[in-house]
Amino acid sequence: MALINYITQIQFEFGALRLLKSECERVGIRRPLVVTDRGIKAAGIVDKVLSALGADYDVPVYDGTPSNPNEAAVRDAVAVFVAERCDGIIAVGGGSSIDLAKGVAVCATHDGPLQSFAVIEGGATRITSATAPVIAIPTTAGTGSEVGRGAILILDDGRKVGVISPYVVPKSAICDPELTLKLPATMTAATGMDAIAHCIETFMAPAFNPAADGIALDGLWRAWRHIERATTHPDDKTARLNMMSASMQGALAFQKGLGCVHSLSHSLGGINPRLHHGTLNAIFLPAVIAFNEDAPTVREEGKLARLAQAMGLENPANVGPSIKEMTQRLGLPATLSGVGVTHDMFPGIVKGALKDHSHKTNPRDASESDYYAMLEASF
Repeated sequence: MALINYITQIQFEFGALRLLKSECERVGIRRPLVVTDRGIKAAGIVDKVLSALGADYDVPVYDGTPSNPNEAAVRDAVAVFVAERCDGIIAVGGGSSIDLAKGVAVCATHDGPLQSFAVIEGGATRITSATAPVIAIPTTAGTGSEVGRGAILILDDGRKVGVISPYVVPKSAICDPELTLKLPATMTAATGMDAIAHCIETFMAPAFNPAADGIALDGLWRAWRHIERATTHPDDKTARLNMMSASMQGALAFQKGLGCVHSLSHSLGGINPRLHHGTLNAIFLPAVIAFNEDAPTVREEGKLARLAQAMGLENPANVGPSIKEMTQRLGLPATLSGVGVTHDMFPGIVKGALKDHSHKTNPRDASESDYYAMLEASF
């Protein structure tokens, strides 16, 4: 059976932040906790959020989100949520802040440690409608977490896991491209490649969901045409709008599942949390696409040709190489060796990838030796 479900209300336009107060009222949040990071706060974006809420709201702020959100940060933010008697969360930032907010929304309203809610621990069934409501305000165009049904978080034991449930989906997404205009070029490029990876990998996933396929292909079309412009001309509003749309679209299509790109990047990101998720996705994409070429659903449905068409390429064989070329043009590392990965790390990466939830939704089953081959091809 195919389950096709879109439930987030999305406010999307330049200046959409002005709608925050009315969205809180609609969702029923009276005492929100703002979850963000210190960089977003220093950039003045949190002040804009508080201004949009107005004097009617006395809002505590948790700004301790790490670049890769972890269980310790979830505990810290939960403590603030409980102490301040909050009834909802406003997540402000990139995927890290939004994912952390989702973890807090679950752990502040359910008994048990974060680990007990991880998909690989059977945690999806433990998450209920008691989950605190989240309003997500993205400040990057990459993860699309503002409309996603999951959060990727690092446990105390070092595993990078998914906490996934319909109850985790934000009740509202306020997508205001204006908040991305001052995003640095490197972050624009890395998060943009993250969005491209999401659109490509979820399209290649074998689940039957034509709606998600269409959304992913259109998102790829937008991202591929605008990522360089957004990176080199940060004040280009058309480019920024299309990149934020592509990011959102990739995550809307997540319900199909992802694949080996993400099982590898989740695993490696758990081993070295300093590595940027979007950059890792860009590095792994060419090798995984090559591995998936012979998957029945990819071959029979002409998926490489459809990806090539969305990217404006005449030859489907150029999809993977073109991604590597784009990564290099954007000034990002295009190889694992370029981000400091060494061969002795391979066993740990493969072990984690085989256990990752994204491993199960790749269009072709990957063995231990297959993962080693993909790592070597990405090295």
